[in-house]
Amino acid sequence: MSEITITILHGADRGKVYRELTVPMTIGREEGNSIQLNDERVSRCHLKVQRDNDRLVLTDLDSTNGTKVNGQETHLRILRYGDLIAVGRSLMLIGSDEQIAQRMARLNAKSGDGDSSVSRESASYDGSMGFDVGDGTPPQLAGLLGLIEPPEIPDRMSAGQAAQFCEILEYLQARLQKLIESAEIDDATQQVQVNYSTWQRLLDLQARLATLVRSVANP
Repeated sequence: MSEITITILHGADRGKVYRELTVPMTIGREEGNSIQLNDERVSRCHLKVQRDNDRLVLTDLDSTNGTKVNGQETHLRILRYGDLIAVGRSLMLIGSDEQIAQRMARLNAKSGDGDSSVSRESASYDGSMGFDVGDGTPPQLAGLLGLIEPPEIPDRMSAGQAAQFCEILEYLQARLQKLIESAEIDDATQQVQVNYSTWQRLLDLQARLATLVRSVANP
């Protein structure tokens, strides 16, 4: 990613398009930000986007109301074309029509058999996102991209960092495996049931993940 495009989909600034933005850049409520939002729920300097090698990284700057990317609360996140950033009452789309279309094409090529959800959603896609920033509806294909593409494994890790990362993944895999094995499947209703203690362990795992993400985002 070199220069980026950000379109405001919702909020008081709906319809504004910022093209050829360079990073690092900031988004916030006060003057001096690369994008100034007229939104009282947005902090004065809400978030920062910077480059790390060939990736764009979003950092929430300890904002009052937080930042969401593709509906997920986040403090530190790699951005991709088609991602949706929500701050306060404002919703923003990353990337131009062409950039998002190129990403969709790559995802469809990876799916091979055309059976992925992106392939189905984009069956009648004409090369343009075709969204109307004034109708109050976020582009469905753009939101979909951030949900189906698995994150990449970090590169350029030291041997020690790679070992630590493997330990984390193995810990999560082992706990999830035990939780999956304890579930009961009703073939008649096609429903999966877990007892209360299993549910509590799932909540504990979610809490541990949230703590882990926070500790990584705030070293």
